[in-house]
Amino acid sequence: MAQTEPNLDHDVSWLLLPSYWAKMVVALISFLCFANSYDGDFVFDDSEAIINNKDLRAETPLGDLWHHDFWGSKLSSNTSHKSYRPLTVLTFRINYLFAGGFYPVGFHVINIILHCTISVLMVDVFSILLGGLQFSNKGRRLNLAPKTSLLAALLFAVHPVHTECVAGIVGRADLLCALFFLLSFLGYCKAFRENKEGHNFSTFWVLVSVILGAIAMLCKEQGITILGLNAVFDALVINKLNVLELIQKLLHKDKSLENAVLLRKGLLFRITLLMSGGASILYIRWRIMGTGPPAFTEVDNPASFADSLFVRAINYNYYYSLNAWLLLCPWWLCFDWSMGCIPLIKSVSDWRIIALAALWFCLIGLICQALCSEDSHKRRILTLGLGFLIIPFLPASNLFFRVGFVIAERVIYLPSIGYCILFTYGFSLLSKQAKKKKILAVAVLGILLINVMRCALRSSQWRSEEQLFRSALSVCPLNAKVHYNVGKNLADKGNQSAAIKYYREAVRLNPKYVHAMNNLGNILKERNELQEAEELLSLAVQIQPDFAAAWMNLGIVQNSLRRFEEAEQSYWTAIKHRKKYPDCYYNLGRLYADLNRHVDALNAWRNATVLKPEHSLAWNNMIILLDNTGNLAQAEAVGREALELIPNDHSLMFSLANVLGKSQKYKESEALFLKAIKANPNAASYHGNLAVLYHRWGNLDLAKKHYEVSLKLDPMAPGTKENYNLLRRKLEQLQKKGSA
Repeated sequence: MAQTEPNLDHDVSWLLLPSYWAKMVVALISFLCFANSYDGDFVFDDSEAIINNKDLRAETPLGDLWHHDFWGSKLSSNTSHKSYRPLTVLTFRINYLFAGGFYPVGFHVINIILHCTISVLMVDVFSILLGGLQFSNKGRRLNLAPKTSLLAALLFAVHPVHTECVAGIVGRADLLCALFFLLSFLGYCKAFRENKEGHNFSTFWVLVSVILGAIAMLCKEQGITILGLNAVFDALVINKLNVLELIQKLLHKDKSLENAVLLRKGLLFRITLLMSGGASILYIRWRIMGTGPPAFTEVDNPASFADSLFVRAINYNYYYSLNAWLLLCPWWLCFDWSMGCIPLIKSVSDWRIIALAALWFCLIGLICQALCSEDSHKRRILTLGLGFLIIPFLPASNLFFRVGFVIAERVIYLPSIGYCILFTYGFSLLSKQAKKKKILAVAVLGILLINVMRCALRSSQWRSEEQLFRSALSVCPLNAKVHYNVGKNLADKGNQSAAIKYYREAVRLNPKYVHAMNNLGNILKERNELQEAEELLSLAVQIQPDFAAAWMNLGIVQNSLRRFEEAEQSYWTAIKHRKKYPDCYYNLGRLYADLNRHVDALNAWRNATVLKPEHSLAWNNMIILLDNTGNLAQAEAVGREALELIPNDHSLMFSLANVLGKSQKYKESEALFLKAIKANPNAASYHGNLAVLYHRWGNLDLAKKHYEVSLKLDPMAPGTKENYNLLRRKLEQLQKKGSA
């Protein structure tokens, strides 16, 4: 392994720093790129993977993480995404535990630290990939390419396509996967450190590398590909195999293969270890997954649903070319590239066919050089560059199984290592030919600075959903999901008029977008535009008959239109498709209450509270209905049960206080009213009903005080003015009696 190779640094005009300082520079610059994302919100997929993921909460047993997918669903479920990343979810849980809740700062800080750590490790990785693996007499690894390894690490650290992984919290899966991916590679390299006993390699470090590869896969599925890359590295760097020469010998049945390095240096044994480890990991993963692959829809990945093999192949290759373009020119970045963002290529006359032709022209050229060049140094670097570019991308390529996206910037995090190798090698070749090397170095420095600024800008866009979604409008104006998300964000902020505009555009771009129809129908329902709301929701359930939320909302609209039988049928259809649907039981209870079917209403609300014990509205409605029907003892029991489960809910305190007042338990009623008022001091009804309590109790001065507060908060409060006038007359009569 001590054989000297051409020095890639020789003709490169670049910074030459000691290893420690090189790593410090890389760490600092990678930190500066993404530092402004530290106080961003939870955005996009963060809501489902973190906020709504029960696996993060302390009450969920840790063992459940090993049986659930990334989003907290059971892997055995047919609706599971099948993304098995328990170690990533475990880090989210630790974040949640130490932060004491869903505070995004801690989550973002860990992501930034992870990217900085990975970028620092890249200095060592690139020094091996670009300079070769050599050790000193003391067993210390030598860095034979300090300049180019620093440049490649900087290119990686500041690449804008990494923003989604760093600034988006769910990108931690890619970061953790990359961390253990690199540690597996560096561990494999340690297996070839010459020790005192003179062993050629250490089986222990090969096995450590396999274990680290398994850990990488438990962070994200791509991690398993490091085992293949370790095998490629072993063949090309450790054994210095000439692939073309080997193929020629195989074709000519050359007997010299019997003494090939394949057997002489233990390559076959090490590859057997890697393959056995990889096969075992994949088998265990398959057994844990339980059912078949996840069921994606056409809007997630339109090309994979094309009937024609030609159309599928052409579009897959076009997607590859777009991924390559994002590495070369990461200017147009988008949080989601699905749902019409990239229209299908259906004919060879489509001008976009040029992009995939250019991709394969470049790839074939590089592959030919990697196989046929007489320069072993060039063969090694180009093959490693192509290997790191292509192999980690294979799980996202649609070649082995359908994936749930068209393009995902996060999956380019690992393949960008290959891009950085090829870019740096190209820079070294240009430097060798260039007379004015400093001008070339300044140009590369300019690219780095532009990328730093682009990272900072893109990180700021990931700080909030509004900025993130709006940034996508110019990149993917044909993406219905972009318009949907902008509309949803506006609706959440109460801007319904603007939200309607974006929801309508989402439905126009994708006439089968049931979620946009559902949300638009909801807003129209709230604006009392019931006819159009019913049309939209009816169309949504017609397109997707198992869409439980749309069935429930359709029931609410039909209830408002006083078509009670149809509403009841819609509610039960929703419950049929989603057995545990507390909100639907709540609305069903409201329907029964309107029809004076009190027992059915109470049963429906009880079901809601069983499924969701903190369902305050269902508890409240039970208390109020029992109160109104004169069942005060039962109302009191339900109220006490509810407050035990939700002790800080002021609306429950208020409802129970009303019941206790009617039962002449004045002292306890007063205490609950005062507690409710402390929690919500601006509720006019709270003050008004407390005044009624004091009025009954005979505390007339306190009654007068709270009547006045209630009328000040709401001069039109029903009944309060009349009660206040009655009290004033009573006080005047008492005054007259006193003066007489």
